[in-house]
Amino acid sequence: MGLNQTVQAYLNQAIQLRRDLHRIPEIGYSEMKTSEYICKFLDENGISYEKNIAKTGIIAKIEGNKIENGKTIAFRADMDALSLSEQNDIEFKSTHQGRMHGCGHDGHMTMLLLLAKHLMAHKNELNSDVVLIFQPAEEGPGGAKPMIDTGFLDKYQIDEVFGIHLHPDFNTGVIAVNKGPVMAMTGEFDFDIYTKSGHGAMPHTANDATIVMSQMISQFQSIVSRNVNPTEAGVVTVGRIEAGERRNIIAEHVRLEGTTRAFSEEVYNLIQTRMLEVAKGLELSFNCKIESEIRTMYPPVVNHASSVDAIREACKDMEVVDFPPQMIAEDFSFFLKERKGAFIFLGIRDEDNGFDKPLHNSKFNFDEEALLYGLQCYINLLNLYGSNI
Repeated sequence: MGLNQTVQAYLNQAIQLRRDLHRIPEIGYSEMKTSEYICKFLDENGISYEKNIAKTGIIAKIEGNKIENGKTIAFRADMDALSLSEQNDIEFKSTHQGRMHGCGHDGHMTMLLLLAKHLMAHKNELNSDVVLIFQPAEEGPGGAKPMIDTGFLDKYQIDEVFGIHLHPDFNTGVIAVNKGPVMAMTGEFDFDIYTKSGHGAMPHTANDATIVMSQMISQFQSIVSRNVNPTEAGVVTVGRIEAGERRNIIAEHVRLEGTTRAFSEEVYNLIQTRMLEVAKGLELSFNCKIESEIRTMYPPVVNHASSVDAIREACKDMEVVDFPPQMIAEDFSFFLKERKGAFIFLGIRDEDNGFDKPLHNSKFNFDEEALLYGLQCYINLLNLYGSNI
């Protein structure tokens, strides 16, 4: 459904590209082999590019015919893998110990490489300039902003930017897209509580850091329910606690680590402010010292309405669905703060063939045929904007 014969003919190359990239997963800013592989492919297809953007990133440009009101459209793929040991029993398993493409970035790069090949084969019918962004370090610490800070969006006069992410919650070939906030703003927090230690049999001589910790967690969990408008959404999660030395020693130091998320910067900032106020109040109440560090990571992913309308129109012969906003995060958000565009989920779920594992799972896998739907989506979008490729 929705795939033309020209796109279907790319299946064998999609398999080869994806599996080649899957074998050489590399974490953020270390994507040396991956970058070399992409550059080799671009060279073989006569495509000009800049490399070493934000360390390992690549920007390629394919010029279309100069037409009145022509646009420059950018497409982005992330390059990095996860620090994860692959458990798949497959011929193209990761060759890098403790590294795995468990989030589909090998598929994202494959779709862009196939698009590049297709554009070069139909260059005479291309009426938009197209920029292909191969971005490092999406999984962390975030390569989008360092790439943007080089000024390339202005240099290449980019009007609109799109990205696709594989998603196993949707069946193979489904295009999932929505207007407005679709992914959360995210940050990390660390709180260190310092008190006075003592023997467990003489608690009156000590000041128990675990008591302060329990009060802190309890009050953190009331921030969203009692401070955030119920029509909004936010998350405070304490994911790690480090406390104590022995069972009969009252702890003098506790460390809390966690994450905060929200769909708006206003709610996100409110949560952070209240957390610091809670810590200050506990210092006074328990006569202790609390040190805090809060790191804001990515802003929310906010899709532009006109770009979503364009995707829906371009892909009207495909299966396009809405989806509820998700509290996961993506640094594609930085692109959408600077330019119009949209972030799209592409379904890869196929339970009958065992392709149903979640993202960031050591057995994550997918059928490469799903990538052709992403390629078709990109081609349809360019045709909507005036090309005939």
